Amino acid sequence: MAMLPKKLSPKSLLKLLKSEKNPNAALSLFDIASQHPNYTHDAIIFHHILRKLSLSSDPRFLPHMTRIVDMIQTQKCLCSEDVALTVIKGYAKNSMVDKAMEIFQNMKNIFGCAPGVRSFNTLLNAFVVSNQLSRAELFFKYFRTMGVSPNLETYNVLIKLACKMRQFDKAKELLDWMWESNLKPDVYSYGTLINGLAKNGHLDKSLEVFDEMFERGLYPDVTCYNILIDGFLKIGDYDNGKKIWERLISGSNVYPNVVSYNVMINGLCRCGKFNEGLELWDRMKKNAQKMDLFTCSTLIHGLCELGNVNGAERIFKEMIETGLSPDVVVYGALLNGYCKVGEIKKCFELWEVMRKEDCCNVTSYNILMRGLFENQMVDEAISIWKLMNENGVVADSISYGILIQGLCKNGYLNKALKVLQAENEGERCMDSYAYSSIVKGLCREGRLDEATSMFDLMAKEGCTLSSHVCNALINGFIRASKIEDALRFFGEMSSRNCSPTVVTYNVLIDGLCKAERFGDAYKLVEDMLQKGWTPDMITYSLLMDGLCQSKKVDLALKLLSQIVSKGFKPDVTMVNIIIHGLCSTGNLENALQLFLSMSQWKCLPNLVTYNTLMEGFYKARDCKNASAVWALILRGGFQPDIISYNITLKGLCSCHRMSDAMLFFNDALNRKIRPTAITWNILVRAVIYG
Repeated sequence: MAMLPKKLSPKSLLKLLKSEKNPNAALSLFDIASQHPNYTHDAIIFHHILRKLSLSSDPRFLPHMTRIVDMIQTQKCLCSEDVALTVIKGYAKNSMVDKAMEIFQNMKNIFGCAPGVRSFNTLLNAFVVSNQLSRAELFFKYFRTMGVSPNLETYNVLIKLACKMRQFDKAKELLDWMWESNLKPDVYSYGTLINGLAKNGHLDKSLEVFDEMFERGLYPDVTCYNILIDGFLKIGDYDNGKKIWERLISGSNVYPNVVSYNVMINGLCRCGKFNEGLELWDRMKKNAQKMDLFTCSTLIHGLCELGNVNGAERIFKEMIETGLSPDVVVYGALLNGYCKVGEIKKCFELWEVMRKEDCCNVTSYNILMRGLFENQMVDEAISIWKLMNENGVVADSISYGILIQGLCKNGYLNKALKVLQAENEGERCMDSYAYSSIVKGLCREGRLDEATSMFDLMAKEGCTLSSHVCNALINGFIRASKIEDALRFFGEMSSRNCSPTVVTYNVLIDGLCKAERFGDAYKLVEDMLQKGWTPDMITYSLLMDGLCQSKKVDLALKLLSQIVSKGFKPDVTMVNIIIHGLCSTGNLENALQLFLSMSQWKCLPNLVTYNTLMEGFYKARDCKNASAVWALILRGGFQPDIISYNITLKGLCSCHRMSDAMLFFNDALNRKIRPTAITWNILVRAVIYG
């Protein structure tokens, strides 16, 4: 810290204060000067030190600001509005709006100056930024009674206020009024409204305001373009996002910045346009735009999600070459990519680098543990879990969820139960994700009493009872043929603060249909409708499948007719179920009619449809129509699978056409379709029994 001269003047002190870059050192120098004999600070010194403290993001300087303001008042130092503004902005920036208001109200007493329009604007903006919107409105009314004339900045703040209150029509009216009153709005005025509209999903209106700028002779800045590009791409509107980008790069008054590239690359990755994202990355480098961590992590994450780890590695290497140090987010994205494609060796190599660079946090451990569990490397995942504890990294609820779910999915249910028991004894509250994994695992193994007890423990521990875990328990009861227990639990869901979903109803309907309790299944559909749920295609398909399995195809057809009359369009799964039901009962004429009706519902047949029909014709010994279906498969551009060939081989053999069957068998081999045990069984039986 600089030494003070014996004869100190405000001018010499100002020079010393300006040379101090560290606000702490400057404050110490100011305080020492305050004790210097025959010296008094002037307004310029007070302004300089207050500005230096207010520009710092460290809130510990705020008490010193208050102390210096008290010093100004004690010394009765006359200051300009600029000094008061610095203090008001410092308090406002740190969310101390009441303190800023207090300074505003006492400006005359403290600084010897009256508040002008800039002080009014600063405080008005502070109310808006801190979301004290009603106070902002009241303050503006007070503003006008004080005889202060609002200026452009005032109306820009009012536009921001209207946008915060989602009064977009009012904000637009303000803009129009400003033009009429010769108070020409600027880019900030329009940018505020464009941002407000875009953030609230009104992108079409936002684009209209953007286009109006050109009509008014204003040119949007790059921020306006970035807001629109980001808005459109976030909702998956690739076409409009790309159009705004093209307007940006073709414009002569504005150029894309690093934020533009980041927004565009991030948006392209969201829309699955990873190749375009890479092309933009290359263009960014050619245009000498400095890449940042956000750009890199966005691309690496997007490419890894797509499975393109080679592309992600390329970005990572280029990033290192340019001197940009990866952070924990970038490392995590690449680590996750390696896990997804099963590159476990590379996972551990990267992990060692991360440890050396001290770039491992709890999220990093979670990513690696999840990846190892997903690649059935249970021992290695447990080693990472132990390493996390040894290294003093505190596991979070996600860590425990990953550990327990990983153990359950890999068949180590009892080990998962021990982990859960140990953590509960240690008074660590597990979250619903961990409990859900245990409940699902117990249900899969048919250990329903334990699953029910675990569910009750979840509720006791205050965990959120999601529909997923409830559905798992209901499904467990149904698989164990405990339909009444499933229905009882279903009836209790609401009292447990867990609302049933369409999936819950579908699980129950499927179970009831398999138990041939169609009346109860229909009642559930009625219950869905009464409670405002809309049955989906899966709901109706499950009902139809149950009816067809029970040879009640007429009822299934009736249900199909009701669905169509309600305006629903059957999907291919639903149609396939009924065609199969009709074929299994020998009703080929209706099956064929239903097949021909698919086009009117814009429901395209798939290979399952053709296989089902072909099998029906062969069962009826109608080789001619079965062959016609085979021709339709080829004409439709489908690739026959082993099921198609097995149906044909069995049908031809049953009609004593062994030579034709062998031709089809050879055709399957030529297409590199591998025969199954069913294929060989069909051929052997045909040879033995003729």
